[in-house]
Amino acid sequence: MTSLPARASTPPRTPPRTPPRTRTRPPAPRRVRLLGRAAAVLALTAGALVSALPFYWMVVASTRDNAELFASPPPFLPGGRLLHNLVALQHSIGFGRVMLNSVGVSVVYTVLSSLISAMCGYGLAKYRFRGRGLLLGLVLATMMIPFQVLLVPLFQMMASLGWVDTYQAVILPFLANSFGIFLMRQAFLGFPDELIESARMDGAGDLRIFYRIVLPVVRPQLGALVIFSFMTQWNAFLWPLLMLNTEDKYTAPVALYTLIGQSHVDYAGLILGSFLATLPVMLLFFLFQKQFVSGLLGGAVKG
Repeated sequence: MTSLPARASTPPRTPPRTPPRTRTRPPAPRRVRLLGRAAAVLALTAGALVSALPFYWMVVASTRDNAELFASPPPFLPGGRLLHNLVALQHSIGFGRVMLNSVGVSVVYTVLSSLISAMCGYGLAKYRFRGRGLLLGLVLATMMIPFQVLLVPLFQMMASLGWVDTYQAVILPFLANSFGIFLMRQAFLGFPDELIESARMDGAGDLRIFYRIVLPVVRPQLGALVIFSFMTQWNAFLWPLLMLNTEDKYTAPVALYTLIGQSHVDYAGLILGSFLATLPVMLLFFLFQKQFVSGLLGGAVKG
């Protein structure tokens, strides 16, 4: 009698492992989201009101006289002396001429400084030459030199050239802006070198490549540089005060400084002039707000 072969024992089947369940946070109730959104709106509104309060006080003070500004309690509503203060301001410092001087100086400086900064930044970003890193380091090192250290040698240079009491002495010494050069260099670093080489193979020159191909791509950074340069020159006070001696050539900060006398200060005219002097800067910022924010944050995200 033959015995049947023993069956091979098969290992028991193990059930497939299921991945552990991840605990998902339940969505926040609608009431909690609404409360958080309302708190954020209230915080932003409070911050906006606090920021706008000085400008509102400038409007109120511009329509009052000096005696009303120091009354107790102070006025909180606009008065009726705006036209009187404006006429007095025009009579005392020629405010219309002063504003034209500031606009002219600031526009010329902004155009030339932005162009020079863009060209220098392009050269440091896209041209390969010896000492490029050292040159960039020297440009950045100039940002650490206090402006007060440069006053005496710059004044001697302008006096030796015979440029005292001229607008070129106010504009030319600061056209090469180290911050603008660095900002434009960082913007040009992200531009592909292949496009530049292909344009050169097609016969385009360096200036044509720079103005027609490269520069339009970095318009956000260039817009930020334009706003920064205009604000820098528009608010400049110490250097124009040293250079300009004729009242007809004064810029707005220098002319408003003359309203502060030893025995009398025209606070209403000073506040009115300061308020009117801030309007061009605010208008420029609102016009180029998108370019300004995009230019400053352009290098923060890679991709």
